[in-house]
Amino acid sequence: MISSQLPALQVVLPLAAAPLCILFHNRTFAWLLMVFVSLASFGISCALFNQVLAENAITYAMGGWVAPWGIEYYIDKLTTYMLLIVNGIAVLVSLGARESVENEISSDRIYLFYTAFLLNLTGLLGVIITGDAFNLFVFIEIASLSSYAIISLGKDKRCLYAAFRYLVYGTVGASFILISVGLLYVVTGTLNIADLSQQLVNAENTATITTAFVFFVIGIAIKAAIFPMHLWLPDAYTYSPSIVSTFLAGTTTKVFIYVLIRFIYSLYGYEFSFFHESFDNLLMIAACGAILYGSYRAIKQDSLKRLLAYSSIAQIGYMILGIALITELGLAASLIHIFNHAFIKVGLFLAVTAIIYSYGTDSIERLAGMAKTSPFTFVLFLISGLSIIGVPLTSGFISKWYLIKASLEAGYWGLIVIIVFSSVLAIIYIGRVIETAYFKPEATNTASFNNKKMPHLLFLSLFIFCFINIYLGIETSLNVDMAFQIAHELINK
Repeated sequence: MISSQLPALQVVLPLAAAPLCILFHNRTFAWLLMVFVSLASFGISCALFNQVLAENAITYAMGGWVAPWGIEYYIDKLTTYMLLIVNGIAVLVSLGARESVENEISSDRIYLFYTAFLLNLTGLLGVIITGDAFNLFVFIEIASLSSYAIISLGKDKRCLYAAFRYLVYGTVGASFILISVGLLYVVTGTLNIADLSQQLVNAENTATITTAFVFFVIGIAIKAAIFPMHLWLPDAYTYSPSIVSTFLAGTTTKVFIYVLIRFIYSLYGYEFSFFHESFDNLLMIAACGAILYGSYRAIKQDSLKRLLAYSSIAQIGYMILGIALITELGLAASLIHIFNHAFIKVGLFLAVTAIIYSYGTDSIERLAGMAKTSPFTFVLFLISGLSIIGVPLTSGFISKWYLIKASLEAGYWGLIVIIVFSSVLAIIYIGRVIETAYFKPEATNTASFNNKKMPHLLFLSLFIFCFINIYLGIETSLNVDMAFQIAHELINK
């Protein structure tokens, strides 16, 4: 039955489709293929979600080689939770990508963009679904290498600088992860994550195991842009083609935070991770630093994309903060924010994509009065902006509400002050954009702007993301209920 092969198809489908974009060398075909594959992948993730709800967890042995000898795919509620995020974003981003891609990438490179996009999707899905530590590293590298490629494809020469900078940091992070996997293999003699966790329970707490833990955390912190190891992110988001910034902002960092959660709870166990190594204190310091630093730097930016990049650093801090609280409510709050922020930030970046397509700039100052000429674009930007601030009836409010509850439950009153203060900072940097677009007189040099109408499919994608932001602020049964179930299972394993 094909339903039994869905775990393999989740990864194989985009992987097999990627070379077809090169083979046919046609940008229209490549775009249609990307949309079709994204839709099919989303359908597979929905089917896996329903299977997991019925069976609790699914294991799939690649090639019939049973673990720990073969590579195993492991799908539980946390896996499907992340698969829905990545595939859902891939569908909507690919749907509205065509005109923006043609506007910002040279025509002779467009088919290469779609190839790399599908490879990036393959890598992210593989990272989520694999149950093998070395296979995890392989998929991390597929996702990373394809990210470097799609960042570098833009017409702006600064794309090459951003891609190279990301490559350097990404290579360092990958090296730490690979060394960690090697050390774990030396100690346990296995690469299967479930088997590794059993072996580590029975193994003595040696310097090798601790070193592997530290190396893995550092590697993932670089990949996830966790403060202060975030230095690749602002340039990567700012100078890459707009649709690339949009997809990366919604998926990449979230997937690597997922890896951190999986590593802590499914491999080492949270008792070792937090209580033995005092890891929670380091995470809490990094989280608070990210929230304050990212929010402050966002205020200082004139580029919309760079503003959103620093905002992402702050939002990653919220996700890490929930993990650092070491409570079921805190972990659930982190998972809720991973889900909500993915759609919030993609909505904001898609609005910026539309602005760049229409006006050829993302400079805040140059967009003075532009809300009059593009009212729908800026209204949709405002909706997602209100969600970043945490206004009630938006998904961002739900995230911050549970983070505040978790902080209160854990007795950290200072964290509540930081969360509220960062929301005030978000009002300032989102408010600057709104003030400029709505209340400042129209710029005198508008004749130099492209003044192109937003494409219908891009508008549709943007509208759907904004609708999701409002919907998840009212109806929370999918993300909140599932997050609490996942948190309960991970902590009470």
